[in-house]
Amino acid sequence: MISWKNLDTLAAFKKLSGMKDRVDLPKAMAGEVGAQRVAKYCVPMAGGLVYNYAAKAVDDEVLSVLCALADEAQLAEKYRALLEGEIINTGEKRRVLHQLTRGQQGADVVADGVNKREFYVAQQQKAADFARKVHAGEIANAAGEKFTTVVQIGIGGSDLGPRAMYLALEQWARQCGALKMEARFISNVDPDDAASVLQGIDVAHALFVLVSKSGTTLETLTNEAFVKNALKGAGLDASKHMVAVTSETSPLAKSSDYLAAFFMDDYIGGRYSSTSCVGGVVLSLAFGPEVFARFLNGAAEADALAKNPDPMKNPAMLDALIGVYERNVQGWPATAVLPYSQALSRFPAHLQQLDMESNGKSVNRFGEPVGYATGPVIFGEPGTNGQHSFYQLLHQGTDILPLQFVGFRENQLGVDVDIQGSTSQQKLCANVAAQIMAFACGKADENPNKAFAGGRPSSIIVGDRLTPESLGALLSHFENKVMFQGFCWNVNSFDQEGVQLGKVLAKRVLAHDTDGALKAYSDLLNI
Repeated sequence: MISWKNLDTLAAFKKLSGMKDRVDLPKAMAGEVGAQRVAKYCVPMAGGLVYNYAAKAVDDEVLSVLCALADEAQLAEKYRALLEGEIINTGEKRRVLHQLTRGQQGADVVADGVNKREFYVAQQQKAADFARKVHAGEIANAAGEKFTTVVQIGIGGSDLGPRAMYLALEQWARQCGALKMEARFISNVDPDDAASVLQGIDVAHALFVLVSKSGTTLETLTNEAFVKNALKGAGLDASKHMVAVTSETSPLAKSSDYLAAFFMDDYIGGRYSSTSCVGGVVLSLAFGPEVFARFLNGAAEADALAKNPDPMKNPAMLDALIGVYERNVQGWPATAVLPYSQALSRFPAHLQQLDMESNGKSVNRFGEPVGYATGPVIFGEPGTNGQHSFYQLLHQGTDILPLQFVGFRENQLGVDVDIQGSTSQQKLCANVAAQIMAFACGKADENPNKAFAGGRPSSIIVGDRLTPESLGALLSHFENKVMFQGFCWNVNSFDQEGVQLGKVLAKRVLAHDTDGALKAYSDLLNI
């Protein structure tokens, strides 16, 4: 029997709360002792990746209590319940089924009289067939010419995840001949966003993917109108250049305005939708269905690993538990995500939404206020750029902020240059290693301005090369980490009521139904 309890009622957490500042990180990471930690504190991930947490401020005793916390909080059982289709999203009384888009880890889930695994597979097959016809020229523009660019129109989870995934694989695909179509993305309702994309493409050879589950998303429909106007201005029939990704009940589902419609449902939240048709249509068009399938395989492998009840063999669960220790015992308020890979330039932005929209909650699953911190602030940039930006605060600021590095031994394009005795890739990797140790150990100096206290914890996910499989594994790892942390905090990680109020007020502003300060701000902005 699963029980949902607040973190601060668990015996293991009460014991953990007495283990603050237990590890002297500069000492633990120094010399041969540090080398032994690096070898010991690591766990294999899916996709050929490894999660190494040697530079985290934990020791065997802390890890033992974290394992007890995982058992008492029933993390494995709750994940199993999710996979088997129980109502985990209590706020909206919905199942949570995004794992079904990349592999069946639990029993068949039947909802609304439909086998959902079969439904998602059918939609992916439909997207794959459509992509192949576009690539073959069987689906073409009015002049019978192939589409060369795909443009996704969406916002939030309909943009951030798919955009990050596309950018992660764009150069890899170009290098190995798998880039079928270039992709662009329109998300912001700011007209400059759509205009700049449209000015940079040949609209006559562009295929647009409109993504809106409800078919009523204000920003997305506004941008659709912008695009349709541009197509009309070019003398083109917009209905021959657009497809929709939506729900079967939305007004877009059977509209003649689209070449085709691909379906999602309410059991997959936007920030968890990259492996559904929300990401599948644009990524299959860009790279081909075979590459998208490899991406799904990496995510499925990570989902399977996440079922292991032993945190020491479950990287997503272990990462989550260490994060709970850092947030709720150490009191650290934020986490920096630092990928040393230019291909992952937008991955931190995706994780911002994934984590902060999921666990940015101050009430538990039953609507009761919680008396402890929940989701941390997530931010980041690719290295080495971040080193010349916000690392100053990370090294010498008054707050300690945990760090999540991601690095690869090889670059994607297989090209490099040797300068001053080392290659560019070696220089990149040298910076990762150096930063981990600089943060952990610091440096003494008689000049206080040049002294580094150290004690700044980090972990690193490392692999040989960023591929579709390793990218899928990386995505799933963080999705499952966020899920496990939500289980620990007893919050609902699968609704996002915090984004709704602003939408309601914006509609009032546009309808000129305002008074007081809202009217004053509307007048200030000349609405």
